[in-house]
Amino acid sequence: MIKDPYKIILRPVITEKSTFLKDKNREICLEVHPKANKAEIKKSVELIFKVKVEKVHVISKKGKTRRVGRNVGRTKDWKKAYVKLKEGEKMIEYFEAV
Repeated sequence: MIKDPYKIILRPVITEKSTFLKDKNREICLEVHPKANKAEIKKSVELIFKVKVEKVHVISKKGKTRRVGRNVGRTKDWKKAYVKLKEGEKMIEYFEAV
């Protein structure tokens, strides 16, 4: 069980799909700690961003095998969370400082 909410939520995942879901369904996509569960993710988002969360979907992604010359390695396994915000909550903006 991870206590610190800043260690649970690692970074936002910004792709075409996540941008579409953010505009259409009020969902944000985040990379989270691989051992975090839905309850911890929900609590962390509510504490960090000061919003109410409706539901959380979690996907575990396997790392890919990569090759550079004759050296073979793997990218890390990671976990992605789709967090749906409740109606009436302010949308989280990733680039407020820009």
